[in-house]
Amino acid sequence: MTRQSTTGPLATGALRTRTCLTALTAMLCATAALAGCSSGDDTTATESTAPTLTASAAPLSTAPADPEAEAKATALTVYRGFWQEMQGLYADRNGTTKGLAQYAASETLSKAESDAQRAHAQGRIYLGKVTFSDAVVTKTELDSTTPRVTLFSCLDVSRWQPVDAKTRKPVTLPADRITKYQVLTTLEKWPQGWRVVRDEPQGKKC
Repeated sequence: MTRQSTTGPLATGALRTRTCLTALTAMLCATAALAGCSSGDDTTATESTAPTLTASAAPLSTAPADPEAEAKATALTVYRGFWQEMQGLYADRNGTTKGLAQYAASETLSKAESDAQRAHAQGRIYLGKVTFSDAVVTKTELDSTTPRVTLFSCLDVSRWQPVDAKTRKPVTLPADRITKYQVLTTLEKWPQGWRVVRDEPQGKKC
């Protein structure tokens, strides 16, 4: 039996079949590879676009403020305002205690008014500045019927000068007068707020 030549149509068909299979296999592999890369890219994209979790802010403190610390701070603020208003009252011959009444009450308010009126009646006004330092709250009585704070400080009136209301010439004062002295101040919490009710010089230098 004569063997057919491998170079005939069958051989050519077989070659084409193998070529197609090889190409198909390559395409399938390429597709699988692309699918794998695509899947990896999708994962990366998902990870990059996923929302980033951040640490939540610490909750605001709900602890109540310290009443004693608040009272001390308020007392110092009121006492500072008290002396600012005192300066304004003594500097104006027609001044009133309307502003001072926001910071003082009781005997302190009435004494300030009478002393200022006396100075004005003598033709004097006071110019300059009053300062206080080394202020320390020595006692708090917040549970009393009228809450109270006691303040100890060093008052400096060396730059608060009485002058003639018309000429503005300084009034001669005793050379040995004390211009920096210890003061004991009592403040009470009234319905309108904290007020200076006593401001007592201790007769001692500071």
